[in-house]
Amino acid sequence: MSKIAFMYPGQGSQYVGMGKSLWENFSLVKEIYEEAENILGFGLKQLCFEGSMEELSQTENTQPAIFVASYAAYRVLTAETGIRPLLSAGHSLGEITALTCAEAIRFPDAVRIIRERGRLMQEAAAAESGIMVAISGVDKTTIKEECEKASRPGDIVAISNYNSPMQVVISGNRDAVERLCAKMKELDGRTVQLKVSAPFHSPIMAPAAAALEAVLQDYRYAEPKFDVVSNVDARTYAGAHEIIPRLKEQMVKPVRWQESMKYFRRLEIDTAIEIGPHNVLKKLMVQNIHSVNTFSCEKEKDISELKNRLGTAPEQEPPARPELSVVTKCMAVAVCTKNRNWNNNEYEQGVIRPYNRVQKIQERIQNEGRQPDIAEMKEAINMLISVFNTKKTPVQEQNIRFQQIYEQTGTKELFRELGLISAKAI
Repeated sequence: MSKIAFMYPGQGSQYVGMGKSLWENFSLVKEIYEEAENILGFGLKQLCFEGSMEELSQTENTQPAIFVASYAAYRVLTAETGIRPLLSAGHSLGEITALTCAEAIRFPDAVRIIRERGRLMQEAAAAESGIMVAISGVDKTTIKEECEKASRPGDIVAISNYNSPMQVVISGNRDAVERLCAKMKELDGRTVQLKVSAPFHSPIMAPAAAALEAVLQDYRYAEPKFDVVSNVDARTYAGAHEIIPRLKEQMVKPVRWQESMKYFRRLEIDTAIEIGPHNVLKKLMVQNIHSVNTFSCEKEKDISELKNRLGTAPEQEPPARPELSVVTKCMAVAVCTKNRNWNNNEYEQGVIRPYNRVQKIQERIQNEGRQPDIAEMKEAINMLISVFNTKKTPVQEQNIRFQQIYEQTGTKELFRELGLISAKAI
């Protein structure tokens, strides 16, 4: 059986006419667009199918337009073929699409969040004249060094996308970007300005990121039904509790797409489907992993081709998920536990340092694509004990938390061995 991954595009993939083929052929898509239009309060279909490219490329319009087109394509693909992924990834905006398709974010909530995200990014861009440029033909280390040289106080340029071994995208204030582009041409690099209206994934987006965090707090999130790889660190979401901080951080940090594709390779993904407008991610896959069979899913003919090539597929058995382990559960509980101790030195010693040690363990586990060993699980549990003691968590609350962890992870014996539950409880 094929190991399938879904990929969702971000801003820059838009074009007039996107989504129209599926809208004309599937009643489900008509319902999706109607729901989105009721939420947005404007004619999304007309904008996507018949509007001007200039209007469509305004960030506050582009983002909901691409999201709805991609989500509709996902719904048709899964309804018509039964294909389910082992995991998914979305490029920038596409990460929210991936989370929505994994049912971690409700569709109507995602429409509202993305509309606000686009508006906030547009406002941040208006305050700073900024652009994005794709660079090829120069290694990323050199580009990073030259970004630092080209930047000035209040006039910056930084790497915003690590797309592949062959392509890096830079983002920043126009003057700084133009200085860098001039240097890239001296180094025989090739530069292409992107069809976006803001310098995404750069420090310029900091005000928008802070405002987005407030927006995200208004909604509730669920555990993803299948793995979603984060742009921020090329690791899968450990749970719903990571959605707000990661989506905020994504606004100012570079998209680590090349590393995300390396994660695909570690899981031996052999088939990838780009779901949404154009085929930007399909092209990037060729640059990252030659051996993966990659398909587009945007139009009615694409659905027919996928049926013929892949047939109807049963839901796949998910891979082992280290993030659903004792280590991650302990980390999540440590973060969520209320603090009752305001002694900064004690907090540093009893909470921050042990948590950081376990966080490094979790990163190693996820990089290696495995489950934690006994020693690593014990380290995580001991970290949580330290956190509880330092935060002065009531014993009854501690017992409830421990019970939740061992019941969810099937590790009751381990907790008994550590003396956290009695033999009678086994």
